[in-house]
Amino acid sequence: MVSEPPRRLHPIDAPGTGERTWAAWPWLSTLPGNGLVGLGGVTSAVVVAAHPDDEVLGAGGLVAVLAASRARLRLIAVSDGERSHRGHASPAVLARRRTAETAAALRALGAGAAEVIRLRLPDSGLAAREDELTAALAPLVAGFDLCLAPWERDLHPDHEAAGRAARRAAPGPVYRYPVWMWHWALPADPRVPWERALRVPLPPRAASRKRTAIRCFASQVQDRGHGLGPVLSPGMIAHFTRPVEVLFR
Repeated sequence: MVSEPPRRLHPIDAPGTGERTWAAWPWLSTLPGNGLVGLGGVTSAVVVAAHPDDEVLGAGGLVAVLAASRARLRLIAVSDGERSHRGHASPAVLARRRTAETAAALRALGAGAAEVIRLRLPDSGLAAREDELTAALAPLVAGFDLCLAPWERDLHPDHEAAGRAARRAAPGPVYRYPVWMWHWALPADPRVPWERALRVPLPPRAASRKRTAIRCFASQVQDRGHGLGPVLSPGMIAHFTRPVEVLFR
């Protein structure tokens, strides 16, 4: 009897790179600093998120800084993240829960006054709706000084579709925030365009607000049961509690 070769895990499901490995890489501290046109000149920003929590993980510290400066903020929640429990929770109930978690997280960031627009496109189905998403985003991302969106090579299909759609829709430059990259990539990984990366240092207050905001997503940081574990393990969360965020131009 010939046995089948073991299935190769998707990079997101495979064991990831620990935060100690990233912290030991000198690049993170020598990366070019904040090239975002000088944050003092940013009076408005729009953030595109494929799922609730993406915006906090990838750019929550920057959102806190902008909120403290009284910038106009808009969050475009593309999906409600209703499939994060893999069929073990009612999608409608989970969508309501994650929507409430987003509101709590924005308050924790000091951005409770941010405008939130929910597109309610299907979680795990954005790639098939990318043209529709691009058309929906076009009028919503116009007129802002700064657009933040998921990195389109994050190896999560929804993140990639949302990132591509934002780049097509936005009239100006889009700064992309990675999420799962910190899990599957390695320092100096050739799959990552490090030459286009920017470091955004976070003031202590913004970094603290971000840590609190991450904890608001109980549905993601707590064990989901059924042998699933949490969506965001402590090791994964560690990537987002640094005093710095990284964006791609």
